Amino acid sequence: MTARLALICRHPLKGHGREELASVCLSAGQAMPWDRVWAVAHEAARLDPAGGWSRCANFARGAKAPELMALESRLDEATGRLTLSHPERGTCVFRLGDEAEMAGAVAWLRALNPPDRAQPAQIVTARQPLTDSDWPSVSILSLDRLEVLSAHMGIELSPHRFRGNLWVRGWAPWQETDLVGADLDVGPVRLRIRERITRCKATTVNPATGKVDGDTLRALDTLWSEQEFGLYAEVITNGAVAVGDEVRICS
Repeated sequence: MTARLALICRHPLKGHGREELASVCLSAGQAMPWDRVWAVAHEAARLDPAGGWSRCANFARGAKAPELMALESRLDEATGRLTLSHPERGTCVFRLGDEAEMAGAVAWLRALNPPDRAQPAQIVTARQPLTDSDWPSVSILSLDRLEVLSAHMGIELSPHRFRGNLWVRGWAPWQETDLVGADLDVGPVRLRIRERITRCKATTVNPATGKVDGDTLRALDTLWSEQEFGLYAEVITNGAVAVGDEVRICS
């Protein structure tokens, strides 16, 4: 079976919504454009004072605030306006980079955060995208592996639990664990697999509802003796990738 790119997603505001794309242009050494460029720092955050990359523990996220997982997002690249939508809270529209509008968005988001956790304080950016890796990564995941996990748990798991960028259809369910160090060609673009992704409690949350409904971490451990799902990759060459592109493992 030929492996193909089946889904492309970006997350302009880290941990707050996802947006599906038909295609995207990737650049060597860079993360996906507009992916995790901004994040919501909480009141206990210790950010890099020089404006560099900071760990995900400094930001509001689904592992600590499950309701955030139900957010969807839509970005107008021309204006920088981001629309966040939640099934219970409605919508919030603001312009990334506008301090007053971002402060209003933070106030809107507080209702989605548990009162006993550090509360959202400000929307921030950094010199490099705030990916979970400390280098500009693009995440690659397998829909075939997701289906095996779903069958084991007896529930249909949405890819959005895992907040990935590029989803592949056509790999054996265990194949991604053998790809660290390998190069992949996705359409005309070459990527190099550098790390596996260790998962957190955000994946236990149903992104349609924002409610915890399944122990994905236990299931991963039972099936594959690990809590890893997905891969971090470095973009090696420039180019545009689109849903339907062939995904080839380079020899």
